[in-house]
Amino acid sequence: MRIQTRHVGQGVVVELIGDVDMSNSPRLRDTLLGLLRDSTGVRIIVNMEQVNYIDSSGIASLVEGVQAARRFKSRLCLAGLNEGPRHVLQLTRLLDIFEVHPSEADALSA
Repeated sequence: MRIQTRHVGQGVVVELIGDVDMSNSPRLRDTLLGLLRDSTGVRIIVNMEQVNYIDSSGIASLVEGVQAARRFKSRLCLAGLNEGPRHVLQLTRLLDIFEVHPSEADALSA
């Protein structure tokens, strides 16, 4: 998995490229928590358009990110969920804890 970040307006887009699994989910966690710690009130959009698979460790990193966002009075949302990641979030009943948008553009305009 590759992680690319870019500032867009008042927010940060975290683009994930590839599968999110136990071998790379700590990098995702560190990226999200670092961005949240550095900027209170920031809006983070996790673009998952290029993610076809996410395991439980990746889900845990996203959950930790959304919890930290609430602590830091920030927003963390997911954009472009493909069928695989969406299905995992639905099965674990965690989809409802996230702000989810069909695309990055939709998330930026929300």
